[in-house]
Parts: sequence; structure tokens; C-alpha cells
Amino acid sequence: MEECLTGLGGVPLLLQAARSLGLPRSIREHVRIKERDRGLDEASYVESFIVLNAVGGECLDDFDRLREDAGLPEMMGHDVPSPEAARKFLYAFHDARKIEEAQQRLLVGQSSYIPEESAPLRGLAQSNVEVVREAGRRCSDQKIATVDLDSTIIESEKREAQPTYEGGKGYQPMLALWAEMDLVLADEFRDGNVPAVQDPLRVAQRAFQALPPTVEERYFRGDSACYEERLLRWLSDERRENGPSGPIGFAISARMTETLRNEIKSVGEEEWRSYDEDAHVTKECVELDYSPASAGREPRRYIAIRIRRKQGDLFDDGSSVKHFAVVSNIWDWTPKRLLEWHREKAGSVEPLHDVIKNELAGGVLPCGRFGANAAWLRLAIITHNVLSALKRLALPPELITARPKRLRFLIFHTPGKFIHHARKTVLRLARAWNRFSNWQHALKLLPIPT
Repeated sequence: MEECLTGLGGVPLLLQAARSLGLPRSIREHVRIKERDRGLDEASYVESFIVLNAVGGECLDDFDRLREDAGLPEMMGHDVPSPEAARKFLYAFHDARKIEEAQQRLLVGQSSYIPEESAPLRGLAQSNVEVVREAGRRCSDQKIATVDLDSTIIESEKREAQPTYEGGKGYQPMLALWAEMDLVLADEFRDGNVPAVQDPLRVAQRAFQALPPTVEERYFRGDSACYEERLLRWLSDERRENGPSGPIGFAISARMTETLRNEIKSVGEEEWRSYDEDAHVTKECVELDYSPASAGREPRRYIAIRIRRKQGDLFDDGSSVKHFAVVSNIWDWTPKRLLEWHREKAGSVEPLHDVIKNELAGGVLPCGRFGANAAWLRLAIITHNVLSALKRLALPPELITARPKRLRFLIFHTPGKFIHHARKTVLRLARAWNRFSNWQHALKLLPIPT
């Protein structure tokens, strides 16, 4: 053809970001799947999945829609895989032997297990780590890293899906987010019947190991699923194994044991201090002189929270007051500051779950094979990290909080026309006042390493 049209004229900026972060090189180094040279290589498959996620695809069949855009191979430098080829690529991440080995290790009475990852899955995780570290290296002024750890439920009616605590079936992966940079440091795909409290230490260790060396201060936030003794001791130990040395300040929601509840109820009315309120509730807090027997040598700080309805209204369960508690090793912050900082987790990792599941393709799992679904989710996470790096490194400051759907509207879904002239290919893009237009400047901010 002498000329070719595309509806995805902004994809080159996405690809430039991924390649600038060294993702294709990392994939070629760490992800070994193909046995023959014929067809797309691993890096081309991963780029294709990133494009599918970024432009709004949510299932393997959407690769057919991408293949209808004749200009996409011109921009990508390789073909778009068919849905069947993409499915076979995902299947290569599944290793049934890992499932069988995990089942054989179950103790009497246990029903939930976390299988070891296959070699390709571990390679994909390492590539994500290298993307994070490269983004951190370029933003070396960011010296603080707060790791927010949380699980989420992905509903699924697949035959292999397990029941979740919410009553349906699905999977319950755990994600660790670098809150200041909006980068996912680590993830672990899990069956729906695996409780979030089961071995959160492993994901936390991988998250802190993924941080770039430019980070100087480290913090951790978690909900009550992270109130697990091995994790608490690891965070408190400044000479910890499988992690960075030095302090890690943490704040974690404490599980309400009978002993802790009685300790809170024994607090005198005059000791409670108001720290927040709105039109419906008053929030009060108090420092507890409390140390559970399992705490060990390291002292821990417990802050109790009391939430009361105004005007005598009752909560949905019929109670007039609710009690919570937060455990921490940060002693020099006021209770108000500590509680507000801990609560900020709700504005970081919880919106991340929403983006991964509803704006990228992470919420629609493609098959019943555990490893393939784990790879599908991890590819959505890598897409998120590439988009976060793109916003921070090359886009205007007003787009730093833009979600994927906003980037599609402004950038990726830009109409364009290819013109072949004098042995060169030129992509001419439609321009309008409400579209992103500073293409040349953004591309220069994303140099591709040799």
C-alpha cells in the first residue's frame, strides 16, 4: 500500500517507554520458552500483551481486533500474534508438576497451598524487577519507599477456581506496591481459598529486594492479614535475612484478639482523644500499654481506635461503637500522624487493584491453567509499571495521576496515517486541542539503550 491508516497512533510512545526501560532485553535474558526460531520471540509476545492491555483489550480474542489494524505491525516492528498463538505462549508458563508438588507437601487438615513458580514465571518476575529498578534509577531523587501489601479477589467461574471467603469462586493474588512511585514491586498469584494471612513474608521480602539502591528510607503498611508474627519480626530486625539491612518503619492493622479487645475496653473515658470526624462518625484514639506474649524482645507500639456514630445511630451490625488497633515500630510520630499515614494505604494499593482488574486485563483470567493465569496477571502488572514510568519520565505533570483509560483517550487512540516516501516511513497523527501533542519531546525523554 502507498498509505496505511491506524487508529492507535499513540502506541509508539508506549513501545518507546517499554524499550527505554530495557524490557525487551530483559525478557530475552530471563524468559526462555520458545524451542524454535520460527515466529515471534518472547520479547515480541510480551510487547504484544502490553499493547493489548494498554489500548483496552481484555481477552485473548481481542488480539484479532488488533490484527485488523494494518498499521500496528509497522509501529511495533513485528506482527501481532493470533489469539491461539498468544494462548500457547501463556500455557508455557504453567507447570503442572509444581501444583502436584505443592499438594504433596500439604499437612493433615490443610487444604490451601501456594505452588512454586515455574522458571518462565520467575523470569517474568525478574524482568518486572529490572523495569522497577530502571525507573527508580532515573528518578533517583525519590529516596523514600513505602511498600503497601494487599490481596484482592479476582472472581472466576473456571472449573479449577477455588471458593473465596466472600462466597464465590476465584483467585486471590497478593501485590506489593511502591506507593511513592506507583510501581508494583512483587506479586504472587494464589488460589481463592488461600487466606491472605498465609505467608505474606515471602511477598514482602521480594518487594524490598526489588527496590533500587537509590532508596534510603523504607516503610511498610498492611492490613490485618499482615499481622503475622514472622513478618512482624522480620520487619523489626534491622539485620534481617533476605532483605535490606537497617530500619523499616511499619504500621499494620492488628487482629482483634480477645486479650486486645479487653485491653481497649479497660481504657478510661478521659484517656480517649479525638483525631478525626465527619458528618456521621467521630474517631478517637489512645496509646495502649499492651505487649502480647508473642512479641519477643522488640517492643511494639499499639494504638487503639474507637469509632462512634453521631446522634446515637447504630452501625449495620447493631453496635454503637467499633474498635480497631494499629501496631507499629514508629515511636516518634504522634498517634494522629501515624493513623493518617497508615490510612493512606487505602488510596494507593486499593486503587491499584481496581486499575489492574478493571482498566487493564487482570480481572478477566483467560483459562483454567494456574501458571497461565499467573502470567496473564503479571503481564497486566508489567503494563501498569510501564505506564507509571511513562507518566513520570515523559508526560506532563498534570498526567501523573492519569489512569489507563485517560491515556487511551489522549494518547494511544490517536488516528494516524503512514506515508512511505524516499525510503522512509512517516506517521502523521491527528492533532486537536484536547489531545496530547508534544510527541517529539516525550520521545527524546525516553532514550533506548544500545
